[in-house]
This record gives sequence, structure tokens and C-alpha cells, in this order.
Amino acid sequence: MISQMTDSPVPRAASFQAGSAAKTPLALRHTDAPVVPAERAPLAPERRRGPRLRSVVKWIVVLALASAATYYRAEWLPRVKTWLDPWITKTNVPVVKPPRIVPVVTATACNGDMELYLNGLGTVTAFKTVTIKSRVEGELVEVAFTEGQMVSEGDLLARIDPRPFNVQLAQAEGQLARDEAGLKVNKLTLTRYEGLLSSKAVTQQQVDEQVALVQQSEGAIKTDKAMIASARLQLTYSRITAPISGRIGLRLVDLGNIVRANDPTGLAVITQLQPIALVFTIPQDSINRVQKKFSASEPLAVEAYDRDFGTKLATGTLLAIDNQVDSTTATVRLKAVFENEDNMLFPNQFVNARLLVDVKRDAVIVPAAAVQQGPNGTFVYVVTADGTDRSVKLRNVVAGTTEGDQTVIEKGLSHGDVVVTDGVDKLVDGAKVTPRDRDAKETDETQQGPAEAPK
Repeated sequence: MISQMTDSPVPRAASFQAGSAAKTPLALRHTDAPVVPAERAPLAPERRRGPRLRSVVKWIVVLALASAATYYRAEWLPRVKTWLDPWITKTNVPVVKPPRIVPVVTATACNGDMELYLNGLGTVTAFKTVTIKSRVEGELVEVAFTEGQMVSEGDLLARIDPRPFNVQLAQAEGQLARDEAGLKVNKLTLTRYEGLLSSKAVTQQQVDEQVALVQQSEGAIKTDKAMIASARLQLTYSRITAPISGRIGLRLVDLGNIVRANDPTGLAVITQLQPIALVFTIPQDSINRVQKKFSASEPLAVEAYDRDFGTKLATGTLLAIDNQVDSTTATVRLKAVFENEDNMLFPNQFVNARLLVDVKRDAVIVPAAAVQQGPNGTFVYVVTADGTDRSVKLRNVVAGTTEGDQTVIEKGLSHGDVVVTDGVDKLVDGAKVTPRDRDAKETDETQQGPAEAPK
């Protein structure tokens, strides 16, 4: 039995892996034969039958599903096509979107007169500025004005103590009375001498001396009268009055101080405000336009505005043109005069001046926001109507002068054309639009008021 097991073609290791329930003899376990590496034994026919069966079942299910899909294709195939059509056409044919309607703000071109201005920065200058000074020396005993008061020529402003000048006047008048009495005596003596000269009672020399005394007394009287006039003039100077009409400034000397003649500080300053002047500059390239109108004696209106052109202060006329150009700034100075009845202009105030140099009559005017620049020149979008649909058409125009937010169109537009002023950046030629009038938009914004600041 041992020899039969040894000569068996199945290796010893394979016999253990076969899974036999019988026990191996002890003599076979301790044999001295070399151990051969184990190899997997082929599966039994019963175990290889399972995978083949599962593969057959899968194919049967697939064929059953294919048969069912073919049989019911009339129901599911249209739905699949509907679901796949957008994806198929997206890769082959571009999708055409419906035209977009753009909301825009419009304005109507109209005929009107366009006023052309030259702008310049100017300084308000008073025609007259006077520093009030005393002509005599003395104590300031009265101040008769209020700081910032409007005064008229001849109004009392201050008084210097007049008592010293009254004394001087009395002295001059007494000296005059004494000299007049001496003149009277000398004249009587001269009359007697002339009567005695014929009888040789007096000499000719005495008569001549008496004539000189009379003339000397007459000269003294003239001197006394001049002294009286000087004393009275000093009294007049003790009353300080306004030399011009205007606004008086702040007081520079207080009551009770001793003022002196020609004191450099003075008592106050009076500035004439009505009328008042404005000196401003314009570029030298615009001199010919102004000079042509000014030489024809045409009145040129000048408007004064505040620094940001927000408030109109006054309206006047051009008074003079300077005689030379400033080589450092290439500008020329102009001078305008304003009545300034409401005192809105103050001396040394910086304002913006606008000089009206021309008026373009019966021009086509549109808002400046409607005029656009493109590669082919200047153009506007004109709103056209086709039934209830509104669209825009790009139209090339020739733009003229722009003044403020208005522009003159020399060529390309006519009265009544509707142009787009807001929303231009979203438009192309032929785009559909929903127009809204510009005036209506401004009215809505005014009613709504300013937007509240974000919190």
C-alpha cells in the first residue's frame, strides 16, 4: 500500500489541498521524499458552472430590455428627442435670442438762440477807496458812525475837540479889531498932514511916512483876516465828514485817543460799492472776437458768478480793454462795471466772469450728453417709430459750439428729432428701446428728493 501511494502521479502537497475527509496515514506524513511547491488544482466541474450561468442570465435580461424598448419606441422616442434637441442644436446651430429692449432717456432737438460766452476768473475792484484821516491834532471826542454802515457823502463821522481852535479864532478876531483901530488913526493923521502940507506946516517926508503907516495897517488887517480864516478852517477840520458815499469799515481808533494830522493808520476806510468794477482775464486768442464787438460800440453784457458757477451775483457791461497782453499768462485784462444795487459784490472778491460775445440765432440745439464720438466722427442716436415699436438709428452729425450742457448741431439733425441722452452705452444701430422724456425724469428726481445715505 505504501508503494502504491508513493508511485501516484498526484504530489503529496496536492493531496492535502484536495480536501479529502479521509485521514492520511502516519507513514506518508513522515516520508523522506522532497517537497514540491504546491499548485492550485483545477476546480471541480460543479464550481465552474456558476459564473457561466450568471453570464447567460445577464444576456437574457439585456435582450428582454432591448425587445421591450423596440416594442414601445413610439411612446418614449419623441420624449427623448425633445430632451436631446437643445443639446444637439447648441453644438451645431447658434441660438437666436429675441431682441433686447433697452430703456433710455430722450430729448427733442429744437430751434433756438444759443448765447456764446467767454469765461474768466476776475477780482472785484472798488472805483473809490478812501482812508479817513484827521487834518488837525486833538482828542477824539465823538464817533458818529457804526461799523459796516452805509454812509453818504458829507455825513458826520467823527469830531475832534474844537476848543483850541475856538481860542485861536478869538485871538485872530481880537488882533483884527486892534489893527483896524490903528488903521483908522493912521488915516486920520494922514488927512491932517495933507491939509498942513500946503501951508508948509509939515514936510513932505512926514506925509510920506504917514502914508506908509496907513498901508502897513492895511497889511496887518489882511493878515488878521487870514488868521481868522485859518482858525475857522481848523474848526471845520475838527468835524470829520465822509468824502464819498459807500460802506465804512471797522473802526481803527477808539474814542478818547489823541489823533494827529496825516496819521498813517487813519480812523476808518470807506469803499464805494455802487457802482463797482470787475477786472477779469480772457485768452489772447479771443481778443479779436471781443474787440470787433467793442469797436462797433455794441454793449457787451458781463455776468458775475460765484466760484463754482452755482449762483449768479450780478449783471453788468464791459467798460474797457487793457492795452497789452500779459506775456507770462497769454491773457488780456478786461474791466466791467456793475450797478451792484443789492451789494452782492465786495471789493477783492474772487468771482467767475462770463462775457457774452455772440448769439447764434435759430440754431438746432440738443443736450450735450446726446452727442457721442466714434471712429467715424460725431454721431447721435435718433429714435424712430415703427407702429408701436421704437428703435434707434445711428446718425452722423456735425457738432458746433457747446455752451454749458447744450450743443449746437450744424448738420445732420432738424427740429423735432428725438435723440437719446441717457443709456447710450447700451445701444447699437437698430436696437429696440423704451424711451422716456428727459424732462419727466428730472421732474421725478426732483419730487423724490436726494437719496438717503446708506446706514
